Amino acid sequence: MDSHRPKATASVVAERLDDIAKLDEASFYETHRTHDYSRTIGLSLVLGFVFMMLVDQVSQRKSSKSSENERNITATLGLVVHAAADGVALGAAATTSHQDVEIIVFLAIMLHKAPAAFGLVSFLLHDKVERKQIRKHLGIFSLSAPLLTLLTYFGIGQEQKETLDSVNATGIAMLFSAGTFLYVATVHVLPELMQSGHSSNHHRKAQYDYHMLEESREPAVPSELLSSNKGLRYSELIIMIFGTLLPLVITFGHQH
Repeated sequence: MDSHRPKATASVVAERLDDIAKLDEASFYETHRTHDYSRTIGLSLVLGFVFMMLVDQVSQRKSSKSSENERNITATLGLVVHAAADGVALGAAATTSHQDVEIIVFLAIMLHKAPAAFGLVSFLLHDKVERKQIRKHLGIFSLSAPLLTLLTYFGIGQEQKETLDSVNATGIAMLFSAGTFLYVATVHVLPELMQSGHSSNHHRKAQYDYHMLEESREPAVPSELLSSNKGLRYSELIIMIFGTLLPLVITFGHQH
């Protein structure tokens, strides 16, 4: 009987060590997965912001209309891209087997679409856009999410559905959408509203008189040169994108 005790003890120790190894492996996997989620969240938000910035700069360079029209088009375009990304998220959620996720995504999109539409119309009315043009902007914004939802749902096959389910494409699409909305809010909508809210008629008149005085002292600048200075220069745009993505690159290198 005593000869079997060392074997039994060794077997118990081996089982314990195996359990500890499994726990360590599970803990390492959970930590690694948490890091992956953190990187995915940051990367999706930044890419949405950078994408909307590129769209904004390209539209400013190609537009030959007034600066107010450019700002209106950019605000609408930003919200359209935001709504389109929401549509992709909803379509991706509909292709998965997680019905609870699909319901949550649908409710989240529906709850913030009404405030977004109200904000867009208010912004366009504030800039004194014609009501006919406002209806066109609102119609394009309203159609973008349903169209992209249908295209996403019917445009992917079974293999792509399994891939989307594995990489959590719904969350990535919604984070990308949040990045586009963040750009529109911080670069166009909020500064314009704040500038309008803090300015008075007397201040505008004084500023107008000052600009008239400065223009009388300086030689006239051709309108072609003024129209060409729209948006950031290419070097500034590249530096800004590089500075935006640099923390992500450093984070990737540090975690590896």
